Amino acid sequence: MSGPKPRPWIEKLDVYVGGKSRTDGIAKSVKLSSNESALGASPMAVAAYLGEAERLHRYPDAACYDLRAALAKKYDIDPGQIVCGIGSDEILKLACRAYLTPGDEVIFSKHSFMMYPIVTAGFGGVPVEVDDRDFTSDVDNILAAVSEKTRIIFLANPNNPTGTYIPAREVERLWQNIPGDILLVVDGAYAEFVEKEDYRPGIELVRKSRNVLMTRTFSKLYGLAALRLGWGYACGEIIAILDSIRDPFNVPSVTQVAGIAALRDSDFEEKARAHNREWLNYLTAGLQAIGLYPVPSVTNFILIRFPEKDGKTAEAANDFLLKRGYILRWLPGQGLHHCLRLTIGTEDQNRDVLRLLTEFMEQ
Repeated sequence: MSGPKPRPWIEKLDVYVGGKSRTDGIAKSVKLSSNESALGASPMAVAAYLGEAERLHRYPDAACYDLRAALAKKYDIDPGQIVCGIGSDEILKLACRAYLTPGDEVIFSKHSFMMYPIVTAGFGGVPVEVDDRDFTSDVDNILAAVSEKTRIIFLANPNNPTGTYIPAREVERLWQNIPGDILLVVDGAYAEFVEKEDYRPGIELVRKSRNVLMTRTFSKLYGLAALRLGWGYACGEIIAILDSIRDPFNVPSVTQVAGIAALRDSDFEEKARAHNREWLNYLTAGLQAIGLYPVPSVTNFILIRFPEKDGKTAEAANDFLLKRGYILRWLPGQGLHHCLRLTIGTEDQNRDVLRLLTEFMEQ
């Protein structure tokens, strides 16, 4: 007797593989593979999290009322146009669940967030990967791929794992040249790190559109990765649809109160940005000095290209670092076999990883 069979596209589904957390034979590893906060979480967020422990018997606020109000105040947006989720990944899934039927197409750039094809295929959609340009999303290539079957475009801006961005004028050009029935998802997971005058995370575009969804996360700058908190901002009609299909009580109370506290901790935000600014510049210059090719980044990570000759390959460097307890992200599955992605760490970690890469290049 045979058991139940899943839908055919589920059987072929790839599984998201996170960054390694440990190395064989090393008691204490340094994890620089998942773009986590170098400074941990906001002290105010930690205190709020601990203070919620006595209320664990209560269901969370299903509407995330206070959290949405805090987000609305911080970004001067309408709380009724916000949906909260278990990481921004959940918002991406809600979008696919709401707007895809089997056979519909979803466009995204090559060398982009690996969840895009996974969430697309998970709802029977057809992933359409388009070429980027110099590790950066290319609007012309995206527009050229639009067809009658296109329902969603995922745009990671800044992009992960390359660390690049496209300016606001290019995002708007993309929006202006797609049909109104295509949902443009502007994924701003790393938006808080960007310090470029021509960058916008998507708030202004949402305000004048009916087919743009901006997604954000608390996992990066705010250091709340373990709590899995994300949010989306769109016109009221889109938010109402997403809100109607999300699970009830999807965001735990402890996550909500920690997120609210993190939004209030402006001192921690600036400290985190200043740390990232200093060490992004330090590592970029240091990597160039030893003969490596860092892709210009506006995020809390750097994609490092290796010469791929005379033994100086990304794979060899990855093995060299792992044996010394340092975990970076090697991404051959995304066509980046010649690169390692390095998360900005603490001062000691940054100095040590550059020292080890210098030793690797000189051996």
